[in-house]
Amino acid sequence: MNPNFLQTPIAYLKGVGPNRADVLKAELDIETYRDLLHLFPNRYLDRTSYYKINQLQPSGADMQVVGKIIHLKMVEQKRGKRLVATFVDETGQMELVWFRGHKWIKESLKINEPYVVFGRVSQYGSTFSIPHPEMELLHKHQQGLKIAMQPIYPSTEKLSASGITNRVVSKMVQQLLLESKGYFPESLSKDMLEELRLIPKAEALFNIHFPKNQELLARAQFRLKFEELFFVQMQLISKKMLRKQKIKGLPFENVGENFTTFFEKHLPFELTEAQKRVIKEIRNDMGSNAQMNRLLQGDVGSGKTIVALMCMLLAIDNGFQACLMAPTEILATQHYNGLKELLVNMDIKIALLTGSTKKSERTLLHNQLENGNLNILVGTHAVLEDKVQFRNLGLAIVDEQHRFGVAQRSKLWHKNDIPPHVLVMTATPIPRTLAMSLYGDLDVSVIDELPPGRKPVTTVHRFDNNRLKVFGFLKEEIKKGRQVYIVYPLIQESEAMDYKDLMDGYESIARDFPQPEYQISIVHGQMKPADKDYEMERFVKGETQIMVATTVIEVGVNVPNASMMIIESAERFGLSQLHQLRGRVGRGAEQSFCILMTGHKLSEDAKTRLQTMTSTNDGFEIAEVDLKLRGPGDLMGTQQSGLLTLKIADIVKDNQILQTARYHALQLLKNDPKLEKEENAPVLRAFTRMMAQKTIWNYIS
Repeated sequence: MNPNFLQTPIAYLKGVGPNRADVLKAELDIETYRDLLHLFPNRYLDRTSYYKINQLQPSGADMQVVGKIIHLKMVEQKRGKRLVATFVDETGQMELVWFRGHKWIKESLKINEPYVVFGRVSQYGSTFSIPHPEMELLHKHQQGLKIAMQPIYPSTEKLSASGITNRVVSKMVQQLLLESKGYFPESLSKDMLEELRLIPKAEALFNIHFPKNQELLARAQFRLKFEELFFVQMQLISKKMLRKQKIKGLPFENVGENFTTFFEKHLPFELTEAQKRVIKEIRNDMGSNAQMNRLLQGDVGSGKTIVALMCMLLAIDNGFQACLMAPTEILATQHYNGLKELLVNMDIKIALLTGSTKKSERTLLHNQLENGNLNILVGTHAVLEDKVQFRNLGLAIVDEQHRFGVAQRSKLWHKNDIPPHVLVMTATPIPRTLAMSLYGDLDVSVIDELPPGRKPVTTVHRFDNNRLKVFGFLKEEIKKGRQVYIVYPLIQESEAMDYKDLMDGYESIARDFPQPEYQISIVHGQMKPADKDYEMERFVKGETQIMVATTVIEVGVNVPNASMMIIESAERFGLSQLHQLRGRVGRGAEQSFCILMTGHKLSEDAKTRLQTMTSTNDGFEIAEVDLKLRGPGDLMGTQQSGLLTLKIADIVKDNQILQTARYHALQLLKNDPKLEKEENAPVLRAFTRMMAQKTIWNYIS
């Protein structure tokens, strides 16, 4: 068979033609035979079992029954009529019902002849019935081609309107399998097929569309899911190996004076075991000859900044500069102030560059960067401008990297002749499953313990009718000298409504917490940046005890004295947002609290979210639940949702298969990095074709 058979445009398949081809392209993105072959069914109707009438269940499932029609009658109803047939077998009787097409159906039905009927079973009183059943005379049914389980394909309104029904799609796939004569070259090695007891490719493709029984369907699904995830992992791992060989890094061989002095004299607290482990992993990376590309995950407050600083000191000890890039001005400023405070007794020059940096300061800053007098630059996107040139950038740290586009990040890499080492930091815990697929080409480090003295935040869920008690508790905390956040949801569609909610909330709080005894700050998206900063500043200095805000405060504000977080309409927030907000308190030594306020009407998902928040403080556990609730595309934000357009696998449900696939891809590339061995020829062929046609998702992190 022609090796390019599957590249044939779909219009050439018998029964398709140019008009249908246009609809298939527009609705399901199907252009070639291969695309149609990979349009996998959503579900299947089981035509392998035949039920007796006394075995029927009112489950709303599709069932198949053999019997005879013994009687037909027309029944008047409010609107029009219905045709009812009494259908019997040796165990009992039921009804078949038609609400339209009576004349034609009545003429075609044969009384007292054995039929196979198929359809969705419903129950009225004690009588079972199937409305508009599919019917076939028993002798014809026994002669016909037995598709035991009927595939149900993805569809859209336009497809149905164009006459491309499920039956038509099914016929197209049958035609394709017929024309291919079942020739689909194997894409995995013989050893792998034997070790994992996988069925051959051709058999898997046939049984995914037209399974002979449940067992073969399960084996076909496993085989194709494994293969899909295996090739994604092959790409990620080979990309990582290639980068380590090709991209030479800057070897940081010295652990010098700055690192040692800071470690011995200026560390504000004892490092946790997790921080020590991560610093060691990073030191090994930067000391080798390859460029480091590492993802550092750590929950809110786990001490990533100290780790970042110690890595920057390593760069400086080896004669290089470092930069730290954050997504917002608030966050960049906070990083800058935090680092400056830590370095107060050391001879290290650090500067801040954001959109608001004055022109005169910029000129000075550019000069200091170029002549090497400036050791550390902290900034926002402004760091990426072409004017910003380093003398020798050795380490680039990107905070909350999912907020930066790919093109922006690549600009950083070109700020030096040899690409700098890269450390990507995130406080959004990424479930292991997702990390293996999205960041499979990065090395991953995790800080999984909080610094000593940090008490976990106590989280409770309260209904609106308990508000008076909650306010009473607030007053007690404020008496102890603590501060409180009260956060309102922000939903883009209706800023007016959100603003109203916030102002109503603010007024009722002002009534319950009157001046001059209590001072309240308010921050929301419609304020001018200067006013926002002024209000934030008052709260940070402790001039106000209560901060009423929208989610503006989600990232970056650090007020150790704030011990209470009240989240209004908590059911309107996503899990990761709730977790990020809770991370704003619990930064001091005192016990902190997070109170989730809601009404009584809650969806199942909202209940799960609230229950998860009250039962755990572990960001990774929360991320796993979030992943199950929202799916992978959503979790990474819109700009990255296209990353995981898998055809059959699901990285949440098929987590075990993903781990198996990654293990086998690693083993294969370890033993045969260039896929030169004879037994790996099928893998090489498939991999080369996928890379050429870009059918594996080019993940870029």
